[in-house]
Amino acid sequence: MNPMQRKASYVVAVVGASGAVGTEMIEILEERKFPVGELRPLVSARSAGTCLAFRDHDVLLHELTAQSFAGVDLALFSAGADISRKFAPLAVQAGAIVIDNSAAWRMDPKVPLVVPEVNKGDLARHEGLIANPNCSTIQMVVVLQPLHKVARIKRVVVTTFQSVSGTGKEAMDELLEESRDLLSFKEVSPSIYPHQIAFNCLPHIDDFLPTGYTKEEMKMLDETRKIMGDDSIQVTATTVRVPVYVGHSESVNIETQMKLSANEARALLAEAPGVMVYDDPAHKIYPTPIDVAGKDDVYVGRIREDESIPNGLNLWIVADNLRKGAALNAVQIAEALIAAAQ
Repeated sequence: MNPMQRKASYVVAVVGASGAVGTEMIEILEERKFPVGELRPLVSARSAGTCLAFRDHDVLLHELTAQSFAGVDLALFSAGADISRKFAPLAVQAGAIVIDNSAAWRMDPKVPLVVPEVNKGDLARHEGLIANPNCSTIQMVVVLQPLHKVARIKRVVVTTFQSVSGTGKEAMDELLEESRDLLSFKEVSPSIYPHQIAFNCLPHIDDFLPTGYTKEEMKMLDETRKIMGDDSIQVTATTVRVPVYVGHSESVNIETQMKLSANEARALLAEAPGVMVYDDPAHKIYPTPIDVAGKDDVYVGRIREDESIPNGLNLWIVADNLRKGAALNAVQIAEALIAAAQ
């Protein structure tokens, strides 16, 4: 184990600091008053040399190199799996604890895959590297875990409606450009997605596998089991990209061993950490991506019993994918490490 040392402040590196998630990580470090003594934003050579604002000061963006991690206590990675595979081990060797937002290490049995509300205890076995789960998995397991504890979930059927910010800034720009072009009666030329995303839905996130599922869909199966510590949970997923800028939504159907009424589920979720029950259909109250943008909690509504099976529930789960689905979860992991060091 490579423990977090108790300090008054920490040297924190953010790899991919100029990207959508990296920018959000830095904002959240400031918002939550994380004890950053020195912020070291690390970027590609193309982006190096410019500045970003942190605590009313301009901080220079540095080019990421093998020598970037000297003296770093904590390294938050959000620059893609290839960068993480190359540089995360170097950061660990330099003495940093790495929290990686890519898919590079998530299913490595030696690397904890952590959502603090669900499996914070797994942090105790880290060896310097901790994986941040997939955005769509994070928000789902935060809601499922309290129900699983009481009623034991047997099966999950999930369809996601994922925003373009999950792909990155270029995808957000493509949605804006396509929308402008279409409203001006111009042809569109997709480059980030295989088809037009504006005013459209694409049932295709990540690469297709020989089974017909995508890698994103299989992540939800594999990561859910690992985080919740139960390989018996059956999960099937369909992941869909939708023309929304920020916020992933999920239609989730669960089958449980023990009967849970909708009211019992609401009561359990109302007490669950990181969950906001937003569920009053009579007054048209249910979460939408616009409602949750910029919010830390995972919102859940449309809680109702599945009348087609004896023990089933339907849930509508929405969260800000850049915050709880990525940056916030990483910072919460870091906060848990510091708390454990006290």
